[in-house]
Amino acid sequence: MCTGIRFVDDLGNMYFGRNLDWSCSYGERVVITPAGYNPRSPFGAIEQVKHPIIGMGIVQENVPLYFDCANDVGLAVAGLNFPGYAKYAPSVSEGKTNIAAYEFPLWVVANFATVDEVEAALANAVIVDKPINDKYPSSLLHWLIGDATRSIVVEYTEAGMQVFHDDFDVLTNQPGFAWHAENVRNYLNVTPDVPATASWRTAELSAYGSGGGMRGLPGDYYSTSRFVRVAYLNAHYPQKASEEENVGRLFHTLAGVAMIDGAARMTNGEFELTIFTGGVSCRTNKYYYSTYDDPAIRSVALCDYDTQGGELIIV
Repeated sequence: MCTGIRFVDDLGNMYFGRNLDWSCSYGERVVITPAGYNPRSPFGAIEQVKHPIIGMGIVQENVPLYFDCANDVGLAVAGLNFPGYAKYAPSVSEGKTNIAAYEFPLWVVANFATVDEVEAALANAVIVDKPINDKYPSSLLHWLIGDATRSIVVEYTEAGMQVFHDDFDVLTNQPGFAWHAENVRNYLNVTPDVPATASWRTAELSAYGSGGGMRGLPGDYYSTSRFVRVAYLNAHYPQKASEEENVGRLFHTLAGVAMIDGAARMTNGEFELTIFTGGVSCRTNKYYYSTYDDPAIRSVALCDYDTQGGELIIV
């Protein structure tokens, strides 16, 4: 399970981040893919990386498998778990751009600069169930993609390619985005304000204090509840100015839906927790992250590395 968010600062710079929730780490690291890198793209969807990329992921067979990433021109993508709904094409389609499921995040940020460009390209694209190797089968995901202007959600299901405009700028897991967007309407009553005093017969009733207007906002870790909660937090967090304030906003908001060890057991018997929280500031092209065992926020700046060349950089 996972949660992703997008927002902008007072100058229009995007901040984009996510929680990765699972029972174990995959040994993920910050990975930088320089412009000029030629990935092993099985169907030729990525000829050469056009934009330097930074994000969190693992590397298999010299290919970056990004959980989330962004390029240096302000486009970002994150993959979130979507089992039971995601269903990729079993084979390639002639005349289409065929993208292996494992390379979809790389395809987005390697080739494009804006959400508009991505959405236009998706109209002629197919996501193919092609794993990178036997160790890592295709992950069943849907994706949040954002830039300084807007975000979209991409889902590939039995219905084929579906693209949704995400006015909430958040995403969690199953069911599909359309269901989540409709479900939010059940919480129109939730507000940050203190409820007004009410009269019941001759009794005058007032709230105990702040938070009374939030009564009914779900607090559990179920994906449907996390979507509502993170949409509420992202919508009401005051817009901030400085890099420090906005990084704080990113991590505080995601902490509001972070999973704690021992609270939610998975079907395999293990407990799910927030393995890492990570995200990018497109203002500075820095990737920030923290882990469950070390909540201190660390950062990696794209400008500190050679972003032109043919070799991956694992930080």
